[in-house]
Amino acid sequence: MQIKNSLYKRTTPYIVVAFLIGLSACVGNQKSKNATETIPQRVDSGWVQLFDGKSLDGWQITNFGTQGTVQVIEGEIVLGMGDGCTGITWNGNFPKTDYEVKLEAKKITGNDFFCGMTFPVKDSFCTLIIGGWGGPVVGLSNIDGSDASDNESHTLKKFDHDTWYAIHLKVSSEKIEAWIDGEQVVDFSTSGKQLSVRSEVSLSKPFGICSWRTTSALRNIHLKE
Repeated sequence: MQIKNSLYKRTTPYIVVAFLIGLSACVGNQKSKNATETIPQRVDSGWVQLFDGKSLDGWQITNFGTQGTVQVIEGEIVLGMGDGCTGITWNGNFPKTDYEVKLEAKKITGNDFFCGMTFPVKDSFCTLIIGGWGGPVVGLSNIDGSDASDNESHTLKKFDHDTWYAIHLKVSSEKIEAWIDGEQVVDFSTSGKQLSVRSEVSLSKPFGICSWRTTSALRNIHLKE
C-alpha cells in the first residue's frame, strides 16, 4: 500500500502536466481556427485584391451626408447604419467593361439592401442591389429609368442576418451577370437599354459599395479584368 501511494505521488504531477499541455493545444487550435475566419480567401490567378483586410487603402468613405460610421474590424469593412446610404468608393482606376468583381457581404442589423454595388458599364453606370425594398429584392438600378423593384432584372431572395453571401458580378460588352452563392440572379442583355443610377447612390461612381439604413459588412473584395 505504501508502494502504491508512493507511485501515485510520483506520477500525479506528470498526469496533470500532460492534461494542461493537451488543454493548451486545444485552446490554441481553436484560436487558430477562429483566426483563419478573417484571412482573405484564395482566388484564381488574375484576380486583384481591392481590400487588404487591414485598412481602407485605395478607398474613401463616401460623403453621402447621411452615412453612419465606416470601420475596418477584424478583416471586415463594417458599414454602420445611417439615415440613408453608408458606403465606400474606390479611389483608383477602374475598368469600364469586360471585368468581374467578387466579394462577400452580410447584413448585421436593419432590413434593407446590405450591398449596393455601383459599377461602370462602358460610358454608363448601374447598381446591383442585394436585399432592397424591405429585404428581398435583387436586381439592377436603373434600367430605362426603372429601379430594381420594377424592371426585368428583378428577383426575390431571402437573406438572413449575420450570414455571409458570396457575390459575383460580371460585366461584358453585351451583358451584366450576377451570382449569389453560385446561383445566377442576374442575366441581363444591355443591348438597346439605357442604364443609370438612382440619385441616392450617385456618389458611389465609378465603383462603390454601400448599404441603405442597414449595418452590413464586406470582405474579400477582388477584381479581375
